[in-house]
Amino acid sequence: MKIARIAAYQVDLPLVEGSYNWSGGKSVSVFDSTIVSIETDEGLIGFGESCPLGPFYLPAYAAGVRAGVAELAPHLIGRDPTQIGPLNRFMDAALKGHAYVKSAIDIACWDLLGQATGRSVCDLLGGRFGEDFHLYRAISQQSPAEMAGKVAGYRAEGYRRFQLKVGSDAETDIQRIKAVAAELQPGDRLVADANTGWLMHDAARVVRGVQDVDVYIEQPCLTYEECLSIRRRTNHPFVLDECIDGMDSLIRAAGDGAMDVVNIKISKFGGLTKAKLARDLCVTLGIGMTIEDSWGGDVTTAAIAHLAHSTPTENLFTATDFNSYVTVSTAAGAPQRRNGRMAASTEPGLGIKPRMEVLGKPVVEVS
Repeated sequence: MKIARIAAYQVDLPLVEGSYNWSGGKSVSVFDSTIVSIETDEGLIGFGESCPLGPFYLPAYAAGVRAGVAELAPHLIGRDPTQIGPLNRFMDAALKGHAYVKSAIDIACWDLLGQATGRSVCDLLGGRFGEDFHLYRAISQQSPAEMAGKVAGYRAEGYRRFQLKVGSDAETDIQRIKAVAAELQPGDRLVADANTGWLMHDAARVVRGVQDVDVYIEQPCLTYEECLSIRRRTNHPFVLDECIDGMDSLIRAAGDGAMDVVNIKISKFGGLTKAKLARDLCVTLGIGMTIEDSWGGDVTTAAIAHLAHSTPTENLFTATDFNSYVTVSTAAGAPQRRNGRMAASTEPGLGIKPRMEVLGKPVVEVS
């Protein structure tokens, strides 16, 4: 099997709730996503997706995905997409860095491998644990009362994991955490995610101010060293996200005991291949994981579901269902939230069929 054609499609994904707000006044109302298709000489077509959380979150931006695909695609024509290890090494040699570009290509190759073998990606990633898995709901940054008011509605949808967007001034964030915590019920879990938004002195004030609250503290500061300093000042369970951008940083953090949970964002690692490697290391070391991505729609949600469902239940802290946050469906067959939980498809590959009428004409096409 050989790659005969690679195409990239640009899709806007408006948010159901109008906007998504987090630390530093950052906000997005429409996400700019790129869906990549890889067509083989045998007629199979695999799909992947990469959707940065705006250009101001990580070193990634939407137009960069498409520019990177246009750069890489000519080098990949004629190669076997089911030889995923060698293909990843070749991509790394052909284009240094830009993991978020390679992610969509890698996911599409896993989709093709599943279709070619008649196996679901979940099976190929290690096998299915349980019937389904927990999802979390992000609570966009607003006033303490408004954020607390969201909990009952989300719980009615089945969510029991809540990720509270904090990372502004310390006093308001303490109020946010306490207000939301007051709405929780037994079995709920609360994560206060600062998204790098606090300086160390503010983070220190917050963790001291909520020391009597059952809450996880996520990525309080910008750098790894700053986060580690806060980790050493608190007894709260600790989550790292933005500063874990590959295996090197993950291994360092594990060695330092810097976190109890780590967020594995598929595109940040460069696709399912390297995200699986990170996942398997965390399983070995006994580290909890949130399986997710920066953002996306149906294709990304499908990829998340396969990686999450193939993760041992005791190691899977939670995962996310981005396709429930947006108003546009880009693929039939994508997994859907049911009572706050989700399951990966058992169909071959990702188990999705993109809606080509939504994708429109490709903005990149190489054959």
